Amino acid sequence: MRSLLNFLAKYDHLIIFLFLEGISFYYLATRNNYHNTRMMFAFRGLIQGFEVRINDAKTYFSLKEINRNLAAENVALKNSMQKLLLRDSSAFNTVTDTVFTQQYVHTSAEVVENSTNKQKNFFTLNKGRKQGIESDMSVISVNGVAGVIVGVSQNYSIAMSVLNLDFKISARLKSGGDFGSLNWDGRNYRFAMLNEIPQHVPLSVGDTIETTGYSAVFPEGVIIGTINEFEKPGGDFYRIKIELSTDFRKLRYVDIIGNIRKKEQMDLQNQFQ
Repeated sequence: MRSLLNFLAKYDHLIIFLFLEGISFYYLATRNNYHNTRMMFAFRGLIQGFEVRINDAKTYFSLKEINRNLAAENVALKNSMQKLLLRDSSAFNTVTDTVFTQQYVHTSAEVVENSTNKQKNFFTLNKGRKQGIESDMSVISVNGVAGVIVGVSQNYSIAMSVLNLDFKISARLKSGGDFGSLNWDGRNYRFAMLNEIPQHVPLSVGDTIETTGYSAVFPEGVIIGTINEFEKPGGDFYRIKIELSTDFRKLRYVDIIGNIRKKEQMDLQNQFQ
């Protein structure tokens, strides 16, 4: 009680001032239509400002769920496109089997662990055998090639990253179609090397590099990156530095792609190797 009395005694002038100010605003707002309207608009603007900030905060914290839904929608769209495109291109196929006409299946996944600072980098995905994931499925990000599945458990899978000295992929120039082998040299996580492109092939900085589809793992035409620089070191082939389209330090949501016809293709190829 003594503390309350001391507080009132110490701030009595301020309390009286605020009390009188409150009475003044009350009479000003209720006895004058103009001032009443102005204060209502000011109060409403203040409330709307708070609501906007609250909604912005809610949107920010729900971005993860929004991204997950977008990834799922993207996968559904790609599966639908595969069915439509391959059905249209199969002019000589009279069998109306959707499994037969569709070559690739897509499923979305989230990266739960990733590395970029080692010589052999891998990343972990939150989908596994129960979700239909198998070894040798390709993994792409929203921007391009990311890796290939090398290990699977019930609910998780491990992918070998492009940033791995053991990773190699058949790649080609989008403009001319000349192809070679692309691999990471273990240096900068933003760049890889394209080999076996003959020196008579015309090149330009900025040319797009994409997958050939020859490996039966990656579909044809998936973006890998662009030419950053090139030189003629001697011999028959260029030395080409590729800027990867996927930023592996920002890798979060990916698309896992399975080739339904892979076994058939590999079994046939193995007969002649």
